Amino acid sequence: MLERVLQHRLRLFLIFPLLTLVLGCSSAYYGTMEKLGYPKRDLMVNRVESARDAQQDAKEEFETALEKFKSVLNFEGGALEEKYDQLKAAYDRSDARAETVRDRIESVEDVAEALFEEWEAELDQYSSSSLRRSSARKLQQTKKQYAQLISAMKRAEKKMDPVLAAFHDQVLFLKHNLNAKAIASLQTELVSVQSEIDALIREMNASIKEANAFIGAMAKE
Repeated sequence: MLERVLQHRLRLFLIFPLLTLVLGCSSAYYGTMEKLGYPKRDLMVNRVESARDAQQDAKEEFETALEKFKSVLNFEGGALEEKYDQLKAAYDRSDARAETVRDRIESVEDVAEALFEEWEAELDQYSSSSLRRSSARKLQQTKKQYAQLISAMKRAEKKMDPVLAAFHDQVLFLKHNLNAKAIASLQTELVSVQSEIDALIREMNASIKEANAFIGAMAKE
Protein backbone atom coordinates (compact mmCIF):
# COMPACT_ATOMS: atom_id res chain seq x y z
CA MET A 1 0.00 0.00 0.00
CA LEU A 2 0.96 3.65 -0.44
CA GLU A 3 2.16 4.30 3.10
CA ARG A 4 4.10 1.04 3.33
CA VAL A 5 5.85 1.78 0.03
CA LEU A 6 6.69 5.25 1.25
CA GLN A 7 8.11 3.95 4.51
CA HIS A 8 10.33 1.55 2.57
CA ARG A 9 11.70 4.42 0.49
CA LEU A 10 12.32 6.47 3.60
CA ARG A 11 14.41 3.69 5.09
CA LEU A 12 16.62 3.74 2.01
CA PHE A 13 17.26 7.43 2.51
CA LEU A 14 17.79 7.08 6.26
CA ILE A 15 14.74 9.20 7.04
CA PHE A 16 12.71 6.39 8.60
CA PRO A 17 13.96 7.14 12.14
CA LEU A 18 12.55 10.67 11.79
CA LEU A 19 9.19 9.35 10.64
CA THR A 20 9.11 6.92 13.54
CA LEU A 21 9.63 9.77 16.00
CA VAL A 22 6.59 11.69 14.75
CA LEU A 23 4.21 8.74 14.48
CA GLY A 24 3.03 9.36 18.02
CA CYS A 25 1.59 12.72 16.98
CA SER A 26 -0.95 12.59 14.16
CA SER A 27 -0.54 16.22 13.15
CA ALA A 28 3.24 15.86 12.89
CA TYR A 29 2.88 12.60 10.99
CA TYR A 30 0.44 14.02 8.46
CA GLY A 31 2.56 17.14 8.13
CA THR A 32 5.59 15.03 7.31
CA MET A 33 3.65 12.97 4.79
CA GLU A 34 2.31 16.10 3.12
CA LYS A 35 5.80 17.55 2.73
CA LEU A 36 6.82 14.29 1.07
CA GLY A 37 4.01 14.63 -1.45
CA TYR A 38 1.24 12.57 0.16
CA PRO A 39 -1.68 14.81 1.20
CA LYS A 40 -4.35 13.70 3.67
CA ARG A 41 -6.85 13.18 0.85
CA ASP A 42 -4.64 10.56 -0.81
CA LEU A 43 -3.90 8.89 2.53
CA MET A 44 -7.62 8.73 3.25
CA VAL A 45 -8.38 6.99 -0.04
CA ASN A 46 -5.49 4.60 0.59
CA ARG A 47 -6.75 3.76 4.08
CA VAL A 48 -10.30 3.23 2.86
CA GLU A 49 -8.92 0.79 0.32
CA SER A 50 -6.99 -1.00 3.07
CA ALA A 51 -10.07 -1.20 5.29
CA ARG A 52 -12.14 -2.52 2.41
CA ASP A 53 -9.56 -5.20 1.63
CA ALA A 54 -9.35 -6.16 5.30
CA GLN A 55 -13.12 -6.61 5.42
CA GLN A 56 -13.02 -8.77 2.31
CA ASP A 57 -10.32 -10.95 3.87
CA ALA A 58 -12.27 -11.18 7.14
CA LYS A 59 -15.46 -12.12 5.33
CA GLU A 60 -13.70 -14.97 3.55
CA GLU A 61 -12.04 -16.11 6.78
CA PHE A 62 -15.35 -16.21 8.64
CA GLU A 63 -16.91 -18.23 5.84
CA THR A 64 -14.00 -20.67 6.01
CA ALA A 65 -14.37 -20.91 9.79
CA LEU A 66 -18.05 -21.76 9.40
CA GLU A 67 -17.15 -24.59 7.04
CA LYS A 68 -14.66 -25.87 9.61
CA PHE A 69 -17.35 -25.70 12.26
CA LYS A 70 -19.71 -27.69 10.06
CA SER A 71 -17.05 -30.30 9.38
CA VAL A 72 -16.53 -30.78 13.11
CA LEU A 73 -20.25 -31.20 13.67
CA ASN A 74 -20.33 -33.80 10.89
CA PHE A 75 -17.72 -35.80 12.76
CA GLU A 76 -17.97 -39.50 11.93
CA GLY A 77 -14.88 -40.89 13.57
CA GLY A 78 -11.20 -40.09 13.73
CA ALA A 79 -9.00 -38.00 15.98
CA LEU A 80 -11.14 -35.64 18.07
CA GLU A 81 -8.09 -33.62 19.04
CA GLU A 82 -7.41 -32.95 15.37
CA LYS A 83 -10.95 -31.64 14.87
CA TYR A 84 -10.58 -29.39 17.86
CA ASP A 85 -7.24 -28.07 16.61
CA GLN A 86 -8.78 -27.26 13.23
CA LEU A 87 -11.64 -25.33 14.79
CA LYS A 88 -9.30 -23.51 17.20
CA ALA A 89 -7.03 -22.49 14.32
CA ALA A 90 -10.03 -21.26 12.31
CA TYR A 91 -11.22 -19.20 15.27
CA ASP A 92 -7.76 -17.70 15.83
CA ARG A 93 -7.48 -16.68 12.18
CA SER A 94 -10.94 -15.11 12.24
CA ASP A 95 -10.13 -13.22 15.42
CA ALA A 96 -6.90 -11.90 13.88
CA ARG A 97 -8.72 -10.78 10.74
CA ALA A 98 -11.33 -9.03 12.86
CA GLU A 99 -8.63 -7.16 14.77
CA THR A 100 -7.10 -6.02 11.49
CA VAL A 101 -10.50 -4.71 10.37
CA ARG A 102 -10.87 -2.74 13.60
CA ASP A 103 -7.39 -1.25 13.22
CA ARG A 104 -8.00 -0.25 9.60
CA ILE A 105 -11.32 1.41 10.44
CA GLU A 106 -9.64 3.39 13.22
CA SER A 107 -6.98 4.55 10.78
CA VAL A 108 -9.69 5.75 8.38
CA GLU A 109 -11.38 7.69 11.18
CA ASP A 110 -8.07 9.25 12.22
CA VAL A 111 -7.16 10.60 8.79
CA ALA A 112 -10.74 11.68 8.09
CA GLU A 113 -10.78 13.78 11.25
CA ALA A 114 -7.48 15.41 10.27
CA LEU A 115 -8.61 16.04 6.69
CA PHE A 116 -11.94 17.62 7.61
CA GLU A 117 -10.40 19.75 10.35
CA GLU A 118 -7.84 21.11 7.90
CA TRP A 119 -10.44 21.64 5.19
CA GLU A 120 -12.70 23.58 7.55
CA ALA A 121 -9.84 25.81 8.69
CA GLU A 122 -8.72 26.56 5.16
CA LEU A 123 -12.15 27.83 4.10
CA ASP A 124 -11.34 31.10 5.89
CA GLN A 125 -8.27 31.56 3.73
CA TYR A 126 -10.23 32.17 0.52
CA SER A 127 -10.44 35.74 -0.77
CA SER A 128 -12.99 34.62 -3.38
CA SER A 129 -16.44 34.11 -1.83
CA SER A 130 -17.59 31.96 -4.76
CA LEU A 131 -14.61 29.62 -4.46
CA ARG A 132 -15.12 29.44 -0.70
CA ARG A 133 -18.78 28.46 -1.17
CA SER A 134 -17.82 25.87 -3.78
CA SER A 135 -15.19 24.36 -1.47
CA ALA A 136 -17.63 24.39 1.45
CA ARG A 137 -20.22 22.52 -0.63
CA LYS A 138 -17.62 19.96 -1.66
CA LEU A 139 -16.61 19.55 1.99
CA GLN A 140 -20.20 18.89 3.04
CA GLN A 141 -20.68 16.43 0.20
CA THR A 142 -17.50 14.57 1.13
CA LYS A 143 -18.53 14.52 4.78
CA LYS A 144 -21.89 13.05 3.82
CA GLN A 145 -20.27 10.33 1.71
CA TYR A 146 -17.83 9.60 4.50
CA ALA A 147 -20.63 9.38 7.08
CA GLN A 148 -22.34 6.72 4.97
CA LEU A 149 -19.07 4.86 4.57
CA ILE A 150 -18.02 4.84 8.21
CA SER A 151 -21.54 3.93 9.32
CA ALA A 152 -21.49 0.89 7.04
CA MET A 153 -18.03 -0.09 8.25
CA LYS A 154 -19.08 0.22 11.89
CA ARG A 155 -22.19 -1.90 11.33
CA ALA A 156 -20.08 -4.63 9.75
CA GLU A 157 -17.52 -4.34 12.54
CA LYS A 158 -20.19 -4.87 15.20
CA LYS A 159 -21.51 -7.95 13.41
CA MET A 160 -18.15 -9.64 13.88
CA ASP A 161 -18.49 -9.75 17.66
CA PRO A 162 -21.42 -12.20 17.96
CA VAL A 163 -19.84 -14.48 15.37
CA LEU A 164 -16.52 -14.52 17.21
CA ALA A 165 -18.35 -15.09 20.49
CA ALA A 166 -20.20 -18.08 19.02
CA PHE A 167 -17.00 -19.59 17.61
CA HIS A 168 -15.20 -19.02 20.90
CA ASP A 169 -17.97 -20.84 22.77
CA GLN A 170 -17.67 -23.85 20.47
CA VAL A 171 -13.90 -23.96 20.79
CA LEU A 172 -14.03 -23.60 24.57
CA PHE A 173 -16.72 -26.26 24.91
CA LEU A 174 -14.86 -28.78 22.77
CA LYS A 175 -11.62 -28.11 24.63
CA HIS A 176 -13.12 -29.66 27.76
CA ASN A 177 -15.49 -32.11 26.09
CA LEU A 178 -13.57 -34.00 23.44
CA ASN A 179 -16.10 -36.72 22.72
CA ALA A 180 -18.62 -37.52 20.02
CA LYS A 181 -21.58 -36.85 22.32
CA ALA A 182 -20.36 -33.33 23.03
CA ILE A 183 -19.94 -32.63 19.34
CA ALA A 184 -23.44 -33.87 18.64
CA SER A 185 -24.81 -31.56 21.32
CA LEU A 186 -23.48 -28.58 19.40
CA GLN A 187 -25.70 -29.29 16.40
CA THR A 188 -28.40 -27.05 17.84
CA GLU A 189 -25.94 -24.13 17.73
CA LEU A 190 -25.39 -24.46 14.00
CA VAL A 191 -28.55 -22.60 12.97
CA SER A 192 -27.69 -19.66 15.21
CA VAL A 193 -24.10 -19.50 13.99
CA GLN A 194 -25.24 -19.70 10.37
CA SER A 195 -27.66 -16.84 10.97
CA GLU A 196 -24.94 -14.68 12.54
CA ILE A 197 -22.57 -15.40 9.66
CA ASP A 198 -25.24 -14.53 7.09
CA ALA A 199 -25.90 -11.20 8.83
CA LEU A 200 -22.18 -10.48 8.96
CA ILE A 201 -21.71 -11.24 5.26
CA ARG A 202 -24.57 -8.91 4.33
CA GLU A 203 -23.09 -6.05 6.33
CA MET A 204 -19.58 -6.76 5.02
CA ASN A 205 -20.82 -6.67 1.42
CA ALA A 206 -22.70 -3.42 2.09
CA SER A 207 -19.59 -1.87 3.66
CA ILE A 208 -17.36 -2.98 0.78
CA LYS A 209 -19.87 -1.49 -1.66
CA GLU A 210 -19.83 1.83 0.24
CA ALA A 211 -16.02 1.82 0.25
CA ASN A 212 -15.90 1.30 -3.50
CA ALA A 213 -18.42 4.10 -4.02
CA PHE A 214 -16.43 6.46 -1.79
CA ILE A 215 -13.16 5.65 -3.57
CA GLY A 216 -14.85 6.16 -6.92
CA ALA A 217 -16.29 9.52 -5.88
CA MET A 218 -12.94 10.75 -4.59
CA ALA A 219 -11.23 9.68 -7.83
CA LYS A 220 -13.65 11.78 -9.91
CA GLU A 221 -12.89 14.98 -8.04
